[in-house]
Amino acid sequence: MSAFDSFPLGKPAFVGNVLDRAAHLRTNEQKLLSLESDPRARAYLVSRDSLVVKREGDASRALLTVDEALKFGANPGTVFLGLRDGAAVFGMGIAPLTAEKLIGRDDVAVNELRGMAMQGTIPPEQLSAVAAAKSLVTWHQRHSFCPNCGARTGMREGGWKRECPSCKAEHFPRTDPVVIMLVTKGDKCLMGRASRFGPGMYSCLAGFVEAAETIEDAVKREVFEEAGIRCTDVAYYMTQPWPYPSSLMIGCTARALNEDIVVDRTELEDARWFDRDETRLMITRKHPDGLAGPHPFAIAHHLLGRWVHESADATA
Repeated sequence: MSAFDSFPLGKPAFVGNVLDRAAHLRTNEQKLLSLESDPRARAYLVSRDSLVVKREGDASRALLTVDEALKFGANPGTVFLGLRDGAAVFGMGIAPLTAEKLIGRDDVAVNELRGMAMQGTIPPEQLSAVAAAKSLVTWHQRHSFCPNCGARTGMREGGWKRECPSCKAEHFPRTDPVVIMLVTKGDKCLMGRASRFGPGMYSCLAGFVEAAETIEDAVKREVFEEAGIRCTDVAYYMTQPWPYPSSLMIGCTARALNEDIVVDRTELEDARWFDRDETRLMITRKHPDGLAGPHPFAIAHHLLGRWVHESADATA
């Protein structure tokens, strides 16, 4: 199965959660303990930007039993992600040094999540739960101490809250909003290239929403800051959870008011206008000069793909 089959237009990675989040169970510690001890319970074991997976011949399995996760060295404490067919699914973390000791074993591997998602190693329907596991486990690892008084905090409500025993402050996971936008002018779209991208890759511009800022204003500000383009007619398309470490990509479209690009070299290596035909070649990896668009697992691919297909539909 190709990436285009795994992530058809309108369905990027990390969307389409198949779990019942069962939030009403988060405060029921006895029920959560019972669910965790159920042999049907499963867990994703997170190590930084990777998952610990069970090797089974030439294949690998990301969804572990709780016993398997513990035997591989998972930290105590689970994050309750929800239920599937009545069985609990959890997120668990593992210390970096413990994960490093697993490398080289025949029965287990530590694989980078992005690569597994792009290659289809993890079934697409599991990726939303994986994203939740990675986001929450990372949050707990970074928030062990109360930012209010400095005391060590404790995990509560199935991992969806931390509580300070000293000052009684409650702390909750945060999601950072990011706008990502397809800016067009006539039959051309704007794409940029960052230094971290692979050779020849261009993508939609993106940036974090700032405090007290609307989505529309964030789109306009980021496009002007990065490329010197003023835009209008901002419209919403769709969102994509992005667990690096815990963002929500807000896909938008906008119409450019000018064409002269002024690149912010601290953000981008390059920014250019591309017509629909060239964009189609880029997102299908058929460009004669080796230029490429974003991978189908990313929302940027779907913003571009919809725009390209709109042209095809209009001329059909």
